[in-house]
Amino acid sequence: MKSVILQTATQYLLPILLLFSVFLLLRGHYYPGGGFVGGLVASIAFVLHSFSNGTESTMKIMRYKPLSLIPMGLVLITLSIIAPIFFDLPVMTGLWFEEPIPVIGLIGSALFFDIGVYLVVIGVVLTILFTIALSA
Repeated sequence: MKSVILQTATQYLLPILLLFSVFLLLRGHYYPGGGFVGGLVASIAFVLHSFSNGTESTMKIMRYKPLSLIPMGLVLITLSIIAPIFFDLPVMTGLWFEEPIPVIGLIGSALFFDIGVYLVVIGVVLTILFTIALSA
């Protein structure tokens, strides 16, 4: 769809939606939200860009192919799951840094797990949708 209004709106909505998805990601281990919801919002931002500017244009603005985000996310998830073993703790035990970071708060293994889920969700959703869009 080549609508000037949609293309102009997408220029402003893409960064806002991506920022909101990061907000949902960081908010997730304290309140509702997290990697899954944040990943869906980020995917929606790229799908909106794809609708207005074409799939090839959207693929150019992304740093990585969506398919490559899946293994990166799975590695982060796996590391956050097995990291407690090195501290003689059970698997999936939350590990936390001592000092909170301004704006973000306490950082722990739950955040890295959520980031991994975030990357996997973006990778899966965009791979499916871009494959359908390019084959149609």
